[in-house]
Amino acid sequence: MLYLKTEEEIGYLRESNLLVSLTLAELASIIRPGITTLYLDEIAETFIRDNGAIPAFKGYGGFPNTLCTSVNDQVVHGIPSSYILKEGDIISVDCGVIMNGWYGDSAFTFPVGIIRDDVKKLLDYTRASLEEGVRGAVSGNRVGDISFAVQNKAESGGFSVVRELVGHGLGKKLHEQPEVPNYGKKGTGPKMEKGLVICIEPMINAGKKETYQMGDGWTIKTADGKLSAHFEYAVAVGKGEPDVLTTFKFIDEVLNKM
Repeated sequence: MLYLKTEEEIGYLRESNLLVSLTLAELASIIRPGITTLYLDEIAETFIRDNGAIPAFKGYGGFPNTLCTSVNDQVVHGIPSSYILKEGDIISVDCGVIMNGWYGDSAFTFPVGIIRDDVKKLLDYTRASLEEGVRGAVSGNRVGDISFAVQNKAESGGFSVVRELVGHGLGKKLHEQPEVPNYGKKGTGPKMEKGLVICIEPMINAGKKETYQMGDGWTIKTADGKLSAHFEYAVAVGKGEPDVLTTFKFIDEVLNKM
């Protein structure tokens, strides 16, 4: 069952996802070598609560923190800790909020200091694969049109697409139908209509696509120990064009000044 949102409901989702966008931009200004991932978590929780929302991930399924902070070969669901970020690391920060009963959910992979050219290429292609996928989020298309676009772009750069983890619907629940894989064939999957809100979130590996879960029950890592990147937008399916509820504009403004 696909839950189509009204314009008013999409307005609430826009507010929630704007706060996530601003939270990630707040973190962009402090991510640097020498700080811990737990420090980022504390900053995010304070910022979210100060803006009248609550962290969506904290306590969700037993997850202990506000952010998922996944460093280097961690794909997603990394738990904030005393790990000290180092020059050349990359860190995926996945953030969720609940505001007025509606969820916001977005992720961005940040460079820590100066990163190698091949690492920058991974980040660039992962973000570009998200942008390619978003273009397919229009009424009348099928979910597989998004999936194909993401996979095609990522693999054109020589990268691989994680299979076990997928995007999802978003609304008054963090995970709604439909699932949105990052791989697939055009013309397959559920048909999308105006008012459907989904999270598109490519998880792209520098090496092989296989992953495994660590003993903490949350953190997913690449099986070969190579790097992974993750970017995520919340998108309302529109007629003729998608309505992206997330923005990376604020993050880019911060990073371009550094």
